[in-house]
Amino acid sequence: MSFSVILNQLAGGMLKSMSIFFLTLIFSLPLGLLVSFGRMSKNVVLRTIVKIYISIMRGTPLMLQLLVVYFGPYYLFGMNIGGNYRFVAIILGFSINYAAYFAEIYRSGIESMPVGQYEAAKVLGYGRVQTFFKIILPQVIKRILPSVTNEVITLVKDTSLSFALAYAEMFTIAKQIAASQTSFVPFVVAAVFYYIFNLAVAMVMERIEKKLSYYQ
Repeated sequence: MSFSVILNQLAGGMLKSMSIFFLTLIFSLPLGLLVSFGRMSKNVVLRTIVKIYISIMRGTPLMLQLLVVYFGPYYLFGMNIGGNYRFVAIILGFSINYAAYFAEIYRSGIESMPVGQYEAAKVLGYGRVQTFFKIILPQVIKRILPSVTNEVITLVKDTSLSFALAYAEMFTIAKQIAASQTSFVPFVVAAVFYYIFNLAVAMVMERIEKKLSYYQ
C-alpha cells in the first residue's frame, strides 16, 4: 500500500475523529453549565445526585462508560441496538463524561466571583438571570478558559477511545492498516495528524484567550 493511499484513508478517519470532537463540545459545554447549576443547588437531593453523577464520570474510565452507554439499553431493557446507534452512543458517552469535567470547571469559576459583583448588579436593577448571563458568565469564561483548553486538548486524543465500540475513526484505521501491512508508518502518520489537530485547537484557544484579556 502506497503512502498516498495510507494518507487518504487516515484523512477519512480524521474527519470522523473531528466529528466526534466537535459534536462532543457542542453538547458537553452547555450540559456542563446545567450540571454545575445542579452541583451548586440549595436543594440537597439534587446536589447529592449531581455530585454522585460527577463522581462516577470522573472516577471510571471513559472506555467503560462508552461500553455501558452502547450495551446498556440491550442488557437493561432488552432493546435491539443496531449499527446506527454506535455513533449516537459514542457522542452520548463522550458528552456526559466531559460535561462532568466542564461542570466542575464552571463551578470553580462561578464560586470564585466576588459577592460584590452580585450586590452591584442588584443595585443596578438586574435580575438573577440577567446578572448571571450579562455580568458573571463573561468573567467566568475568561477565568476558566485555560482549564477548558486543557480539557479540549485532551478530548482530541480521547476520540481514539471510540475503537472500543468498533467505530472506524483515525486510530482504528491506523491499527487496521498497520496490522495488514506490518508497518509502523500508519501510526506515525496518525500521530502527525493528532499533533496538527491539537496544535490548531491550541492556537484557536490561545487566540480566544488573548481577545478576552481585555485588562492587559
